Amino acid sequence: MPERADVVLCGTGSFAARILFDLAATAPRDLSIIVVGRNAFRAAWLRTAGAARAAMFDTGVRVSERGVDTLSIDRVAALLSEVRPRLVVNAASAQGGRVSPVRPDGWTRFEQEGGLGVTAILQARLSLDISRAVAATRPQPHFVNCCYPDVVNGMIAAAGLPIACGIGNVAILAHAFAGLLGPGHGRLQLLAQHTALAAFRHRQAERTCKIAPRVWLDGRELDDVHHRFAAVQLPPEPAIDISGASGVPLFVAMVAGEDWRGYVPGPGGLPGGYPVALRNDAIALDVPADLTRQEAIGWNAASEEPDGVVVGTDGRGRYTGRVEATMCAASPDLAAGFAMRDFAEADRALTHLRARLREQV
Repeated sequence: MPERADVVLCGTGSFAARILFDLAATAPRDLSIIVVGRNAFRAAWLRTAGAARAAMFDTGVRVSERGVDTLSIDRVAALLSEVRPRLVVNAASAQGGRVSPVRPDGWTRFEQEGGLGVTAILQARLSLDISRAVAATRPQPHFVNCCYPDVVNGMIAAAGLPIACGIGNVAILAHAFAGLLGPGHGRLQLLAQHTALAAFRHRQAERTCKIAPRVWLDGRELDDVHHRFAAVQLPPEPAIDISGASGVPLFVAMVAGEDWRGYVPGPGGLPGGYPVALRNDAIALDVPADLTRQEAIGWNAASEEPDGVVVGTDGRGRYTGRVEATMCAASPDLAAGFAMRDFAEADRALTHLRARLREQV
């Protein structure tokens, strides 16, 4: 009999590891997970550690691995057809590692100057291919993209491909706020674009923020978010210890076909992050009663507009603010934006720019 899996997890980096380890330790039912990655040695280690945690906490989770030479559409589609998962999670990107900030190369300086938005195309490449593989699979599994989902999920949707949501970002703040409020707190609902996390990465005395998250507690919007939640402290690096775990209850519900309420970025390809509900195997916005769906989407879109990457209804991505300025200094052609129909060409151009900048030490 062919191997079956409930979850296919693409990627072997630190974020994939955090997702796997939290699933293995906390999943309340018997789950089977296949870790798929281009680093076979690392995939074998994640399988070993994940299975050890499942045994340690007696969850019954089963973990296996597949080392693959490429996460191409054909390779992933063949795997999905074989194992028929309920859920595919992608935590792999073509972005690649960064060098030490002690002696940054030109590409690292480029990222530091422009922010995450300059890497959007590289973040999206593998997610687009995996989404194409998901689209070719019957029955079609849920697809969750973990790579810059506030923006990349819009690119996936603009390409006409399936995307359920991302994890992290808005959920990081929501769960950090809930943890500060403590047990028995009222119902929280948040709108938060990914840059809203920036203020909480600094020490309290050094915090400034152009865009604050919008927060409702028991249906009443709070007007003192930064003051009320000042004790929340995020690290300067990605907060994977919260963001990876935030996907666990969602993933369990998706596999089981159960209802769930929580927070996700990029649901259905929308910009930014929202409160959502999983009902009847589909994710829908679950916004406060005094807010319409369009108002919630508009707020998130407006938050990205001054400085970031905006994907229009015409399927074209454009850079704004310091992202555009940084891109323009390095490549005016790339700074002009990209059409999703020409994504492969834009990907080649940015990959070439990255190679050139990495030679500048």
